[in-house]
Formats: sequence, structure tokens, C-alpha cells
Amino acid sequence: MHNLHAQAAAAVAVAEPADASLEASDDFDLAASPRYCPTGLLQGFALLMAGRGRCVNTDMMLGDHEYAMWQLACARASDDPELVALAIRLFFYFDDPLHSDLPVLGTA
Repeated sequence: MHNLHAQAAAAVAVAEPADASLEASDDFDLAASPRYCPTGLLQGFALLMAGRGRCVNTDMMLGDHEYAMWQLACARASDDPELVALAIRLFFYFDDPLHSDLPVLGTA
């Protein structure tokens, strides 16, 4: 039994480096953090696109970068100034080279 406790303590010591900080912000990696997109903007975008006959899946917009960029490009090519302006605002949430491999998360 004593041997099991020694093994567990050794495993914890190996898993945590000696210089590990207890401060959550010390281990924060900006490049690995997800991107956030206001869901109100995204929902407005989906409604404006639906008004033009294009169905937009907001879940796919948040999870599939290529799909999101395609939908935004289609919106930019429209003749609706409100839709174009909204697509431009959303473009900055979806086209972030620092986070290009990470999904976009919605925020309320």
C-alpha cells in the first residue's frame, strides 16, 4: 500500500515541472486560445442571408473556417449594403491568422 502512494507521488512530480506556476494566467497561451464571435452579429448575418434566399448554418460558421469564409464572401458580393457591412464586421472574427486552426466560439 505504501508503495502505491510513493508511485502516485512520483507520477505527479514527473507530470508537473518544478517551475510550474499556480497562477492561471501564467500558463495562458494566446496562440492556443479560441476565438470568440458575438452570436448577435452571427444571427443577424444568418437572418439577412436567409432574406436573400441563402441558408446559413451558424454552427458550421463557428466550426468550419472555409465554410464561414465562403458565406462571408457571398455576402460581400451582394448588393445589400447592410449585409455587406455585417459581413465585413464578421470577417475580422473569422479571419484571424493567429488562430486559423482553431474553431470560433459564439458569445452571447
